[in-house]
Amino acid sequence: MTFNVYSEKEETEKLIPFDLIPRILSEEEWRTIKKGVEQRVRAINSFLFDIYHQQEILKANIIPHHLISQNEAFLPEMIGFTPPSGIYTHIAGIDLVRTSENEFLVLEDNVRTPSGVSYMIENRETMYNMFPELFSKIKVRSVTEYPSKLIQTLKASHPHLADQNTSVAVLTPGIYNSAYFEHTFLADQMGVELVESQDLQIVDGKVAMRTTKGYKPIDVLYRRVDDMFLDPLSFKEDSSLGIPGIMDVYKSGSITIANAPGTGIADDKAIYSFMPEIIKFYTGQNAILQNVQTWRCSEKSDLQYVLQNISSLVIKEVHGSGGYGMLIGPAASKKELSIFKSKLLRNPSNYIAQPTLSLSTVPILKKSGLTSRHVDLRPFALVSPNSVFVTPGGLTRVALKKGSLVVNSSQGGGTKDTWVLGKD
Repeated sequence: MTFNVYSEKEETEKLIPFDLIPRILSEEEWRTIKKGVEQRVRAINSFLFDIYHQQEILKANIIPHHLISQNEAFLPEMIGFTPPSGIYTHIAGIDLVRTSENEFLVLEDNVRTPSGVSYMIENRETMYNMFPELFSKIKVRSVTEYPSKLIQTLKASHPHLADQNTSVAVLTPGIYNSAYFEHTFLADQMGVELVESQDLQIVDGKVAMRTTKGYKPIDVLYRRVDDMFLDPLSFKEDSSLGIPGIMDVYKSGSITIANAPGTGIADDKAIYSFMPEIIKFYTGQNAILQNVQTWRCSEKSDLQYVLQNISSLVIKEVHGSGGYGMLIGPAASKKELSIFKSKLLRNPSNYIAQPTLSLSTVPILKKSGLTSRHVDLRPFALVSPNSVFVTPGGLTRVALKKGSLVVNSSQGGGTKDTWVLGKD
């Protein structure tokens, strides 16, 4: 089974393979994951509020000042501004890996514009259509309510109280964005408009959408456009993907933008390395889900260790995503290792390193029969003023190439349905 996505560089479609054998999680395993994700996204929102206001975590010397002040994802435009209900990250996708029978570790936090939830839903619908008798015999937690939970979350974020008349739209960069399928899917499932920048304009201090009957104000904008392209008057001047002046409207309180501009600082991989300390600082609790061990190449001793052990480590760009700009030491040639060493020495603060993990494997179906491949899991969380909803399951991504640890669809990975056993 495959699903179409669009390439950013080509006018051709890519395919994301779908494996028919579901990944199964017990009720007990899911309980731990759910609690850990809830704790983490609450701490992330507290962290974002703090660094754009009092910066208590910097005063306490938990995080070095330069990791915030010199970080391109930190937006000075957001300093002193409080989003509606104090929520920065309404939608989050937390990447987990299983390294032993009872241990899940957080590999990455996705809190800017997390993607993949449409494939989670499509995977479940495909499985249900193909094997309805299984679902009548096995109690599997549902994931198909995600769109209704998402629209509830977005409406609840409206600054003037949520009601049925709250106008919501999904902002997409357009058809050549790699996640365009998801943008259209979610807009359709929520029953809201999918818009591009040319469909919107600032009218009487509000963001409004062009319609055949004139302009219609938008109360909540679920944006799938990166910060730097969101407003050419505030950020990237030549952006054609954003709406001129939307930041002023946002800061006036006339519209909610989800996720809030400036959230990207929280999924920076250097900041990620401090997440256990961040959770402890804001919640007073130890992290339920621990991080993968991480070396910050911006620190002299860490850089020295990474250079000496590069052939056994995974090196990542701090702002990287999609599996790009990454080195997997054990799979790299001597030439690739040498090139990456030069990159590290030129700009060490741009990289972090992690051990090459022994990721868990699950069965997949190949033409030759059953075999096993490495997987990760991306549960999706929705944050409302009074609650955090974590979809039971999430998107299981699978490395389809034998021996590969790279599960990203952009790098040839596939997906699986994820079954959490138990009652809803």
